[in-house]
Amino acid sequence: MSTDCIFCKIINGDIPAKKIYEDHDFIAFHDIKPMAKIHFLIVPKLHVETLKDCKDVHEPLLGKALLLAPKLAESQGLVGFKTLINTGREGGQEVFHIHIHVFGGN
Repeated sequence: MSTDCIFCKIINGDIPAKKIYEDHDFIAFHDIKPMAKIHFLIVPKLHVETLKDCKDVHEPLLGKALLLAPKLAESQGLVGFKTLINTGREGGQEVFHIHIHVFGGN
């Protein structure tokens, strides 16, 4: 956990979010600036700043996140969807806690 990270604050319950899923490893919630009719984020509870910071030890967590995406997309009514991981400031990342955007239903 990082005390100044907005996603860590959501995970900790300090900031409210429209949650759609939570387990031991992840929380998923609707994006506050949606790019599509349905747009949610899958966020690991482990604070890792960017995809570039991931190591071999993170492989199971990343795999679980990618397998979670279609399950949650279907639960939100999406048949097809897009995923996006912004990496670094130059890659459009605004919150430096790795997360996957899942969106669709335009």
